[in-house]
Amino acid sequence: MVILQKKVPGLSENSLARFVLRARRAAGVRGAVNILVTDGAAVRSLNRNFRGQNKSTDVLSFPALPEVRQRAPAGDIAISADMALSNASRIGHSAADEVKILTLHGILHLAGFDHEQDDGRMARKEAELRRKLRLPDGLIERAHSGHKSSGVKKRAAAARRTA
Repeated sequence: MVILQKKVPGLSENSLARFVLRARRAAGVRGAVNILVTDGAAVRSLNRNFRGQNKSTDVLSFPALPEVRQRAPAGDIAISADMALSNASRIGHSAADEVKILTLHGILHLAGFDHEQDDGRMARKEAELRRKLRLPDGLIERAHSGHKSSGVKKRAAAARRTA
């Protein structure tokens, strides 16, 4: 299920749902993935309530509990439309692409990847899938590139910590 609580130019619930299906298959995620695209305040509230971190972030992933994963969705992803719009504007690609980048990043977390502890395994997988899905640079690449603004690096680093 895809819910766009906050509209993103060039993105509909149907187009994001089609992308989720392609990304989920590419990442090897079997269960359904629920996506909520909402405002930054709502994502910050989720981050505070579920992770104990009272700060903004681009994307949060909530994997299904292992004991129900076989018969339930793979998990849920919440995306800040506000941060996606800001990142897209600053970086120079579409807001729709930014939401897809964040969606792919969240799906990889649902697949069990953890870029904070995997010696670059998630970064390599995200880059591979980003190319396959025809997306611009992802969160991890942006954080490690020298040509992006420090604001983007800080948000990407925050996303790595929270996703």
